[in-house]
Amino acid sequence: MSASRILVKILVYALILSAIVINTAQAKTVYVTDDLELTLRVAENERSKILRMLRSGTPLTLIEDRGNGYSYVKTSNGVEGFFLTRFLKTTPPNSHLLEQANKKIDQLQNENVGLKSELTSLQETFKSSETLMAERNQLMMELAEIKQISSSAIDIKNQRDQFQERVVSAERELQQIKRENQALRDSAHQDWFLYGGILALGGVLLGFLLPKLSLGRRTSSWDTF
Repeated sequence: MSASRILVKILVYALILSAIVINTAQAKTVYVTDDLELTLRVAENERSKILRMLRSGTPLTLIEDRGNGYSYVKTSNGVEGFFLTRFLKTTPPNSHLLEQANKKIDQLQNENVGLKSELTSLQETFKSSETLMAERNQLMMELAEIKQISSSAIDIKNQRDQFQERVVSAERELQQIKRENQALRDSAHQDWFLYGGILALGGVLLGFLLPKLSLGRRTSSWDTF
């Protein structure tokens, strides 16, 4: 192989590598300029077939700037074609930025509305929580009162039971006293009856003995005469 042929091959490889490097370096995102709707064509002239109508702000991938007023680009959905270079720019156009800003504002406003709604819901929940806390505290106070009343009622019941026991005991003692009193009365009646019988018997004996004693005295008096 001659030196000239080797040199030619080296130059060819160098050109291929340069083209690859250039294409890689130029594969960046560019945008269609403001307020325009331009054509993406099959070839590098205005008479070729139109592939797409591109609106202002449409992002494109720049594959190659052909240096003849056209650039080879690719859309986001993979369609490749030629586009006028002078209508491309490396930053989004103002209208696109404004549209994005408006969309962001709308998004933030919607989020703000959502946050306000959440805040209102949280405030209502907080109010409900405060109401529930107040109801719980009221119920706890009522429960404490019920417990106190229940405790007092238990004390009253115990006192009542004690009083009832004392009443029953007093009634028993009273009945015992009544029985003893009746027994004493019965005993007194029996004594009086016994005493009365003795007195009656004594009276009978005296009535029987006194005449005899008087008769004996009279007989003695007659004997003395």
